[in-house]
Amino acid sequence: MTQQPDPLHLDFHLLDRQIVDRDGGLVGNVDDLEITLGDDGVPTVTALLVGQQVLGERIKGVLGRWLTATAKRLSDTLDAPPIRIPYDRIAAVNSEVRLTVTQDHLAEPPLETWLRDHLINRIPGADGAGQ
Repeated sequence: MTQQPDPLHLDFHLLDRQIVDRDGGLVGNVDDLEITLGDDGVPTVTALLVGQQVLGERIKGVLGRWLTATAKRLSDTLDAPPIRIPYDRIAAVNSEVRLTVTQDHLAEPPLETWLRDHLINRIPGADGAGQ
């Protein structure tokens, strides 16, 4: 069972909080939430959504459109979905959102993949060969 405040306020306890994996590694921030209506009509948070594109869609306006467009342009695929972390993978909600899994069990953000492949890996010595 997830340790979380009671009551849980989505805008205060989840949105924009840092997400850390089981080992304390930084995963990203909660950029949006996936909410599903149950058969009884009660809304339930089913997943955390992570990524610049989904953040842009959430905040809207000029800045939101710019974030979304930039994320799409720098991604290898135009329609890349956000990273979706199922709610049952959350261990605790405190000043951060702690997961029950490590980062290697999550999808890599498309923008980070593009930056690594097109920018970081082109820096001399960035491959770690000298270590």
